[in-house]
Order: sequence, then C-alpha cells, then structure tokens
Amino acid sequence: MKSNLLDGMVVFTEVVDSGGFTSAAKVSGHSVSHLSKTINRLESRLGVRLLNRTTRTMSLTPEGEMYYQRCVNIIAEAKQVGRQLEGQQLEPQGHLRVSCPVGFGLGLVRPALAAYMDKHPKVSVEFDLDDRYVDIVGEGYDVVFRGFHRPDSSGLIAKNIHRSKGMIVASPQYLNQYGTPVKPEELSKHKTISLNRLHQYETWKHKDKDGIEGKVRVKSHLLTNSDQMALSLCVAGQGITRLPLFALTGEIERGELVELFDDYKPYKIDIYLAYPSRKHISSKVRSFVDFMSEQLLDTMA
Repeated sequence: MKSNLLDGMVVFTEVVDSGGFTSAAKVSGHSVSHLSKTINRLESRLGVRLLNRTTRTMSLTPEGEMYYQRCVNIIAEAKQVGRQLEGQQLEPQGHLRVSCPVGFGLGLVRPALAAYMDKHPKVSVEFDLDDRYVDIVGEGYDVVFRGFHRPDSSGLIAKNIHRSKGMIVASPQYLNQYGTPVKPEELSKHKTISLNRLHQYETWKHKDKDGIEGKVRVKSHLLTNSDQMALSLCVAGQGITRLPLFALTGEIERGELVELFDDYKPYKIDIYLAYPSRKHISSKVRSFVDFMSEQLLDTMA
C-alpha cells in the first residue's frame, strides 16, 4: 500500500464543499496556489481529472463526483474514530496490566485497588502479585509498583507514591533461645533471614540516633524472595529478618514479633509506580497512577 494513498483527499473535499479554490483558501488558511498544486498532484497520482475548472467556474467530472462521494464517507469515518479515541482518553477504559510486590499488594494496595475499580468500572484489571523484578515493556505491563530504589531505566517514568520504614524483627522464641542482640553489629553472630531480591542482601545498613551510618555483614540462614515467607519463618523462630512496615500485619501488636534496635533511626523504603515513557499516556494508566498516588500519599512518612 502506498504511503501517500490519502494525500490530497481532505483538500479536494474542502475545495468542492467551498465551491472553489478562493473560498476554500479562506476556510482552510492555505493559499490558492497551494490548494491548486495539491489537487494537480492528486489527479496526477490517480490518473484522472477530478475537476473541470476555468478562470470563472469549477465543476466535478463524473470521476470526480464518484471520488468525492467516497472521500466524504472515508473522512466521516475517520472523524468518528477520532471522536471515539478522544472519548476513551476522557473516560478510562480497557484492560490494565499491573505488577506489584506481594506484601505491598495484599497490605496497602488491596483496599485502594477495590476503590479504583468502583470508580472506574470500564477498566478491567489484571493484577499480578510477584516479588521478582519484572520487565515492564518486555512482559507487557502497563504499570508496576517497585520498591527500595527509583527505577533507573531511561525509558520509564517513576513516581514516588509511598514511603515506609524498614524494621529488624525477631520472635520471642528465637530471642529466648539465642539471646537478644543489643547492637546491629551483633547480627553477624545470629541466624538471619534475608530477601535475595535486594541488592547486597547480606549487607544490612543502619543509622544510629546521631544519623551515623553503619553496616554489618550477615550470613543468611535462609534466603527468600518473598516478604511473606520471611515473615512466617521469622514468627516461627527461624531467625532475625528485616522487613518493610507494610509487610507486617499486626505481629508486633500480638506479641509474635519484637522490633530490634528501635533506638536506631529506621531506614527508609520508597515505593514507586513506574510505567513506560510515552508522549501520550492512556487514560487508564493516568487514572490509576493518579488514584494510587492520592490514596497512598497519606501514608508517606
């Protein structure tokens, strides 16, 4: 198919509808010369004369009449499609694919997601709970939640929507059996449960009350990519772990876990919504990002 198949079609209908080149020039804002050259190129490409024109009159040839009627239908259809697309941009609709870490999704996002779906019933959501680092573009996601650091891909837009804190916790059962560490440096002598999806997962950083940063190298008794697995095994007395606050579901309040080093400054965990960088962002993506930002903003510390 030739790339110039539709060239000149709109100009041709404007000239016919206006009754001549001079009137069409006033309506379109183009010069008479420009319009005339466009029609000449169109006739040359089609191999037929569309208009009979003299210095005073203009009329359609039989071929021009047939072509004009077809052009009117094609242009009307194109305008209708444009209006439909504009409507889709105004009202969020369609299928939205989202990826989110398990703990964050089941904790803070779940009620916000229900509220979003109530507000935008024409959006169908595919919400994948996954603690791995997904490829947004390669795997076809529209939006992903990402934690701990800003996505570094230049092809992504990242918006910070939530800030939580990290906590180092252990069960009373574990502490009774192995003792309670008083300083983070003592963790190197303890059984620890680490999240292997984190960068340098066996180097745990901390800040004292004066803001001086330190780090300790731990030897993990267990490695997992799941907050929930680390949490459940920590409750079961299998070691000390560090988790974001949003991954906890009342274990400290129920006495199942004890926070360690609460006199130290907590490390911050930032949660981002990331989506592919495009000039025109669909209304379903924009509405989701804006809604989640609003819902989760109050919990930023």
